Amino acid sequence: MQAGRASEAEIAAVIGARHGDAFAVLGPHATTDGTVVRAFIPGATHAWACHDGVQAELACRHPDGFFEGPLPAPWPRYTLRAANADAAWTMEDPFRFPAVLGALDDHLLVEGTHRALYERLGAHPLSLDGVGGIHFAVWAPNAARVSLVGPFNAWDGRRHPMRKRIDSGLWEIFLPGLAAGAVYKYEIAGADGALLPLKADPIGFAAELRPSTASVVASAAPFAWTDATHLDIRATVDPRRAPMAIYEVHLGSWQRSAEGGFLDYDAIADRLIPYVVDLGFTHLELLPVSEHPLDDSWGYQPIGLFAPTARHGTPEGFARLVERAHEAGVGVILDWVPAHFPTDAHGLRRFDGAALYEDADRRRGFHPDWQTAIYDFGRAEVANILAASALHWFDRFHIDALRVDAVASMLYLDYSRRPGEWSPNVEGGRENLEAVAFLRRVNALAYAEHPGIMMIAEESTSWPGVSRPVDAGGLGFGFKWNMGWMNDTLAYLAREPSHRKWHHREMTFGLLYAFSENFVLPLSHDEVVHGKQSLIGRIHGDAWQQAATLRAYYGFMWAHPGKKLLFMGQEFGQVREWNFAAALDWHLLDAPRHAGIRDCVRDLNRLYRSHPALHARDCEAEGHRWVIADDADHSVFAWLRLAPGAPAVLAVSNFTPVPRHDWRIGVPHAGIWREILNTDAKPYGGSGLGNLGSTIAIAEPADGQPACVNILLPPLATVYFLFDPG
Repeated sequence: MQAGRASEAEIAAVIGARHGDAFAVLGPHATTDGTVVRAFIPGATHAWACHDGVQAELACRHPDGFFEGPLPAPWPRYTLRAANADAAWTMEDPFRFPAVLGALDDHLLVEGTHRALYERLGAHPLSLDGVGGIHFAVWAPNAARVSLVGPFNAWDGRRHPMRKRIDSGLWEIFLPGLAAGAVYKYEIAGADGALLPLKADPIGFAAELRPSTASVVASAAPFAWTDATHLDIRATVDPRRAPMAIYEVHLGSWQRSAEGGFLDYDAIADRLIPYVVDLGFTHLELLPVSEHPLDDSWGYQPIGLFAPTARHGTPEGFARLVERAHEAGVGVILDWVPAHFPTDAHGLRRFDGAALYEDADRRRGFHPDWQTAIYDFGRAEVANILAASALHWFDRFHIDALRVDAVASMLYLDYSRRPGEWSPNVEGGRENLEAVAFLRRVNALAYAEHPGIMMIAEESTSWPGVSRPVDAGGLGFGFKWNMGWMNDTLAYLAREPSHRKWHHREMTFGLLYAFSENFVLPLSHDEVVHGKQSLIGRIHGDAWQQAATLRAYYGFMWAHPGKKLLFMGQEFGQVREWNFAAALDWHLLDAPRHAGIRDCVRDLNRLYRSHPALHARDCEAEGHRWVIADDADHSVFAWLRLAPGAPAVLAVSNFTPVPRHDWRIGVPHAGIWREILNTDAKPYGGSGLGNLGSTIAIAEPADGQPACVNILLPPLATVYFLFDPG
């Protein structure tokens, strides 16, 4: 049992913010003199503990505002009343409330298996002992002290030091009277007592608008979701065999307000969702919306892995955007960045004075390309927090998929490093075994908890089994971006048409491995920045040839095995390189050539969604059959798309400006083949050459097929023919 009076050393430590366990001093305590209350109230000259109209005066032990005194009885609760020469005020004593976290929280965090971690850490409005307030909890095991600071205590770290949980390194405090909307940070003293820069909450659910960097207490009111039908349908669909045409968007530069500022989530939903629906995209992919300090990073250097960025409004606004998409039948994919984090002072780097979230070994804990820190995937608590972030977006925001950024940088210890700049794993290899284990775990968790969701890897190497299930030895992703296909085919388009015959393989090589993974064909934001030009701008030829080739390429892509992804602006042939700080050049749609590209994309999406042959076997070899793969001299490609029980689609591409008249191509069936797409059609801005709506195949073998058709193959064009069984 404590002595009745706090020692002078204890009082000095509390006042000087040097006490590592202020809860052992402040609040009510059973002592040799009965129940004693101690309080630190800067600015007060007098203080009382009050209960049911009874006041017990507390003696002033230090003029800075330390008070202490016995209660007349062991009151179950009390309030504090304080006064000085100018005012008197009443408050709840945060040090009288019990801990909210328990031994199970400690155990599960240290073990790395706390499924509901984000429900326990961060800032949560709740009621304790009939009193409303906010409970705060943060992980900082190396800290000598952690205090909650904000406008509510004049950013004074002496006022609200937190309770440390020794078994886990968690710190917590319940602050009565505080409500949603409160701004806060953590003041942390490292193990040596030195103060660190004020830190934002690693599990904060909202944040101030940059350049301000504090966390904000989010509302506890649950969002009233009405998308149950969407989620039920999602759980029954095999995404490998469903159409997936993705529109990738950077919310800050798709469109802007008339004044040039950011649109809020509701205004974005008003404009973006109808646009996506009109063009027939099945999914909307958002560059990271996780809170980030630097606009130039496009969201790929996040500070808040649990907070939608304040650039566009509140977490509730983001939830409404997702709901609006679901109401329109559009899935939402979110880019998620567990590979690295920025070194901003208010962020995770040396969070409690030591390497905590990052690997202490710079050879593993620092990324030379991006000048960012790398998570310590082998530390159970760090892996647990990252996994909780992934689940949080599914749980609270009903996201349909996470596209995991920079997976290759996670998998290889020598990624972008010279010899001597990396350290091998325990087996002497270059694989990051801890990152591999983390990815497998988070993928398995996500799929187990949320049937029908997708995990998509941006992975640029030949790592085996990226999209193979974990129990089959894979990484457990559902899909992988096909970076090789993208690089090869874009290189082909940049060549002068007469030279393309020497590089024919760039368009066909992808089919050698097209079914080794479940692939997404990505024409992403990375292809239209950093001097690469816009997509249309890198195509060889004059403006007419560029537009024609782009339409032909989209026709080639939409009939190629694999799911489809276009970055915003590519659907209408944005001419200038993407600028994250400005809206797209929407005025281009006033020009028929650009409107024609958009209309072609709309029709491609309509055909892709309505004809199972074009999507139902995107990830399986039985869905594709070459008819002409080796006609390099004419730069012509022809192939069939197939699906059980569905009419076949013949796709033919001509990547020269020379029309091919009476071109003979083998097909699997004699009869009528309807021309369902011609990228050279006049409404798209083409020359209008075509096949008058259909052609008739005769039972004469050609190209290894039992029948053949003669077609007119337009210049720089792709045409689709659908077999009509009659």
